[in-house]
Amino acid sequence: MWAEGVGGAGAAAAALLLALLIDSLWGEPPARVHPVVGMGQLLGGASRWVGAPEATDPDLARWARGAFAWCLMAAGIAALYASLQCGLALAPAWLAVPLLALLLKPLFAWRMLQSEVQAVEAALQQSLAAGRERLSWLVSRDVTQLSAAEVRESALETLAENLNDSLVAPLFWFALLGLPGAALYRFANTADAMWGYPGWRGGRYWQWGGKWAAHADDLLSWIPARITALLLALAAGGLPWARLRQESRRTPSPNGGWPMAALALALDVRLGKPGAYVLHAQGRAPDAQDLVRGLCMARRAVHWLAGLALLAGLAALGSSHG
Repeated sequence: MWAEGVGGAGAAAAALLLALLIDSLWGEPPARVHPVVGMGQLLGGASRWVGAPEATDPDLARWARGAFAWCLMAAGIAALYASLQCGLALAPAWLAVPLLALLLKPLFAWRMLQSEVQAVEAALQQSLAAGRERLSWLVSRDVTQLSAAEVRESALETLAENLNDSLVAPLFWFALLGLPGAALYRFANTADAMWGYPGWRGGRYWQWGGKWAAHADDLLSWIPARITALLLALAAGGLPWARLRQESRRTPSPNGGWPMAALALALDVRLGKPGAYVLHAQGRAPDAQDLVRGLCMARRAVHWLAGLALLAGLAALGSSHG
């Protein structure tokens, strides 16, 4: 068990809960010391080498470049966090737990996600143009022609998908592999956001250079996305699993559809991306109150997650004294 060196699974669960508390009280660290910002800068520096200046299909050389660069950076980041975790093994639990929590906190972002989604609704209350502009901070799709309901759909989709990407998935990999697991996931997710495009972005062609990054993120998100949907189902008091599975398959992503479909069914609203997919097509168009309800439901899902972590920690503590 990876956590044995820092006091056992109970200490790891305590660090996770403390990290959630730190997030709720203070949010993100400054950008100049934020490790995920550093990952983005690292990926940005390699972009010119990985992304192609012109479209060529197939381009196996670019695929190999992308795979090599991703693996090299991922190995370095995982090794760095493994060394930090090993260093904590030398400290007593009363010191190791808060240090572990401080190192874990920047690898997930829950308070910031809530704030960004709330900001979209606040901007919509000013004007549709302001709501579209604020949404453009969160999504890569064209927002210029979206209606107010479609802006809210996009905000709810961002909330659901990033509940997984920004919180559940990094904590899942932390529970499984410790700090290296959480850091590796955040790197993979950041790489997918920057490189994992099937065409042009930022003046570079990513169809082949970003393919490895996109598939790596899909693989690492597969289990957490379904856990996120389960947490949202628990927060909603239960959802029909067969219907959830059916709706989740409507998106191009093998993972993003799960939390988005769960939230759509829980709120009984339609969610979709124009020209791409529609989830729960029978649902009504979301209004301002649905955004509030969506945030409340996501918070309940996080409370379920924290409660499960607490139970796991207590169980580990009980077994160690048994």
